[in-house]
Amino acid sequence: MKRRLMVVVGVAALALLATGCQKLKARDELNKGVQAFKNAQYSQAVEHFKTAVELDPTFPTARLYLATAYMNQYIPGAESPENIQMAQAAFDEFNKVLEANPNDTVAIASIAMLKLQQKEWDDAKSWYQKLVSVDPTNKEAYYSLGFIAWSKWYPVYGTARANLGMKPEDPGPIKDKKVKEELKAEHLPEINEGLKYLEKALELDPEYDDAMAYINLLTRERADLMDTAEEYKREIEVADNWIQKALAAKKAKAERQPAGGGITSE
Repeated sequence: MKRRLMVVVGVAALALLATGCQKLKARDELNKGVQAFKNAQYSQAVEHFKTAVELDPTFPTARLYLATAYMNQYIPGAESPENIQMAQAAFDEFNKVLEANPNDTVAIASIAMLKLQQKEWDDAKSWYQKLVSVDPTNKEAYYSLGFIAWSKWYPVYGTARANLGMKPEDPGPIKDKKVKEELKAEHLPEINEGLKYLEKALELDPEYDDAMAYINLLTRERADLMDTAEEYKREIEVADNWIQKALAAKKAKAERQPAGGGITSE
């Protein structure tokens, strides 16, 4: 009985040793992959990260790097099968990270960005909403939600004006009541939601000039949905004010930059 116990203990010790060796090899592959990644050698990095994951499937850092290496090879807008496959590979690996840790903010933010780059607006919106639910201080996520609202609305808005023979410089509001009411019913809630997200980004960063710029755009375009010329004028004045705020914020940040334009420690 004693000898049998010793055999069992010995086998267990060997198993632990083998597991330890596998983990060490996985970390060595990770380090090689990180070096290749830093040198923008993404194909080589992928192979090292894949090996690390195979050696240690419970190694979340290796899988996260693998997904990121795939994503860095994806070219937004390119429709080749290879490029689409690269995006899918990144998505699949990020999802595997989330299977182990559903609140991994890097994986969630990366999928959200990937969907945004693919212009899959509704999916991107869902992922950014998930991101702010687990990281409510993420100003970029709120900004991205505002940008998505504008990206969905603007093509419809531009087409509607063009179909009515309105030039870009023509003042509003939209004169065709039927068209205007259809636009309001379908898009005004999302425009207002986008503005709220952008305002949240500004709460987190009062000098977020990109958020100010999109508040200007959404407010300016929302003006075309107003019922009267007076309401339209008020909206345009609000939009103009946001332009001035954005310019002031840019100027303030530029003035805080080190003089000389040289390389800084940052």
